[in-house]
Amino acid sequence: MEHGQAELVGGKPVIFGQRKVRPRACVAVGKRHLRAFLRDVLEDMGFIISECGTADELPQVLSTEFPDLILLGIGSDRIEPGRLLEILVREEFAGRVLAFGARESIIMTAVQQVGGEYGLAMLPPLRTPFAAETLRDRVAMLLPREPAPRPAVHVGEALHAGWLELWYEPKFDVCTLSRRGAEALVRMRHPTWGVVPSAYFIPEPHDPHFRELSQFVIDRAIKDWQYLLEQQTSIDLSINLPAAFLVDPQAVRDLCQRMPSHPAFGGLTIEIESEEAIQNLDLLIEVAREVRFHNIGLAIDNVGANWPQLMGVEKFPFIKLKVDRQYVSGCGNGPLKRTVCRHIVALAKEYSVRTVAEGVENQADLIAVTELGFDLAQGHLFGKAMPLKQFAQSSFSPAPLRPK
Repeated sequence: MEHGQAELVGGKPVIFGQRKVRPRACVAVGKRHLRAFLRDVLEDMGFIISECGTADELPQVLSTEFPDLILLGIGSDRIEPGRLLEILVREEFAGRVLAFGARESIIMTAVQQVGGEYGLAMLPPLRTPFAAETLRDRVAMLLPREPAPRPAVHVGEALHAGWLELWYEPKFDVCTLSRRGAEALVRMRHPTWGVVPSAYFIPEPHDPHFRELSQFVIDRAIKDWQYLLEQQTSIDLSINLPAAFLVDPQAVRDLCQRMPSHPAFGGLTIEIESEEAIQNLDLLIEVAREVRFHNIGLAIDNVGANWPQLMGVEKFPFIKLKVDRQYVSGCGNGPLKRTVCRHIVALAKEYSVRTVAEGVENQADLIAVTELGFDLAQGHLFGKAMPLKQFAQSSFSPAPLRPK
């Protein structure tokens, strides 16, 4: 397809190239923590985000990112509203401008008035603090009415273009509700499609880029751990790898050599899909023996109705059993889900390994996994997956309170 060519999706034209399939927003705020907050909220809505910490950065964003929306922080350091408006007028910005600030001040009124006089599309301003839903209401006209089509991006292109990164979902101790680790999840930050989940680009096992992607995850996780250590938020990390990657003895040796020797390194957990683990038990027993002396443990991911196939294993090589979210979410009110969870917890205790409940979405789920005897939990109740720097700045304390 040629650059800028249109394609019909759902009977409507979608323009590729410099035109957008998802709305774009530029967050022009001097304070870094505010930019991070707004990036998170707007990405959840479906926006592709760029940032400006000063007015000097805006022309480059306008010429390369083509934003549909400018969020202008009034009263934040290093942002000059008058100069920013001047740039928008000079560059003939045709999108919307949303100003926000601590109160209805003289400068807020001036920004609205001057922006309107010069022909900018000024949205009604926001007073801080505001809820995510209030922001959504303000920008609703920019949100697509239909989901964006699935991006056709090959993982090889993403690897070579540097579009991949790891996001981190926290894990919490069920008894103390203290943060105990994080799972690294690969994401693509595509220049046109924005943040793309792994389901859209993870290759098939026979794809020649599968190993390259696995190596990327290992290398980036170790670099990210070192960054977290510098930020004084060092924690135990988990990554997802296919059993096929561990078939290669050289890949296993390279993996072992990559482990940090720093005393603060608590180990790396490799999570393997339950079906793959069951089919490759003999191989994984041998791998587990080798890697455990290099501070690496193997865990089984997404254990569910297939749990009986893990019974009676003479030399159980895994350190954790992680229960599939479809059996955890709603287990407080679902007898069948609760029964599956109870059997898996009992099986883990028989093998003297820990259990992780994935998909804890509300207080009822938390109460249920506590009563069932899980060791660790993760899910939206505790915090969703987030970029590295945001994860490093996030609180050690979980969102929920311990149930009484």
